[in-house]
Amino acid sequence: MPFATSVTRALGLEHPIVLAPMGAAAGGALAAAVTGAGGLGLIGCGYLGADWIHGAFRDAGNARVGIGYITWWLEQHPEQFEAALTHKPAAMMFSFGDPTPWIPRAKAAGATVLCQVQSVADARAAARAGADLIVAQGSEAGGHGARRGTLGLVPAVVDAVGPLPVLAAGGIADGRGLAAALLLGAGGVLVGTRFLASAESLASAGQKEKLIGASGDETRRTTIFDRVRGIAWPSRFTGRALVNDFTRRWHGREAVLDAATDSEAPRYKASSEAGDLDTALTWSGEGVDLIRDAPAAAELVARLVREADAALSAAATLRP
Repeated sequence: MPFATSVTRALGLEHPIVLAPMGAAAGGALAAAVTGAGGLGLIGCGYLGADWIHGAFRDAGNARVGIGYITWWLEQHPEQFEAALTHKPAAMMFSFGDPTPWIPRAKAAGATVLCQVQSVADARAAARAGADLIVAQGSEAGGHGARRGTLGLVPAVVDAVGPLPVLAAGGIADGRGLAAALLLGAGGVLVGTRFLASAESLASAGQKEKLIGASGDETRRTTIFDRVRGIAWPSRFTGRALVNDFTRRWHGREAVLDAATDSEAPRYKASSEAGDLDTALTWSGEGVDLIRDAPAAAELVARLVREADAALSAAATLRP
């Protein structure tokens, strides 16, 4: 059954489910599929340029989709912003940096503005900057994030920025997570890793296979993949990925890796291009235990809604 929440009203959705803009994995086809199923799809351009962005919007066709940015990277590559504006995105999401310079033009272009935060202080700052929705991201999330857990962060952000709608993110991979987010006061969820293992995702077949067989116990927050790729992330953010041979070799030995970059960076690049996932990274949240297949994104949206409805109905029976 559809849920009527602050998020569905703010974004004009049937279901309170938003696709996380996973860099280079959430392309136009995946975003369009999530939108077509009643949620909202966000394209994730990551570190990619204007040509990729134009192609992603073409792949989305006429679907109502948005785009998400790594905000500190966008500051160095404003062409990403300009490219998206030409496609009139339904929404723009800013994460990992100050959204203030970008919000006025995004709104002037007709986009709803989402700001992803990892602390209550950042949530308040994003609200003051003019965000339409706040995404409270817990450390269970795959990819980049910070330190606070989803369970404690979400209701704290809800209380801090109300009546702004809040999306919960981090470790949400089935309908029980959606139900929990609603009970915590959020109006919906932002989901990444579960959609990474979907038919339309641009993740490789090998990465999807890894996710299907993985456990959240096998994930770790680390900086080594950014270091070896020469991407200078702000120090407060780490990335959660599946543990592999590269992690076991270098996590905890970051200074040694930095000193060996001249030899390790080419080796890592070659391994990544060859699809060697014993070396190359696979981003993953802690909710990966719940992933056991890679169906179409529309089926995943339907499952999330169906399972959430069942979970909330079951919870109602606990009252005496």
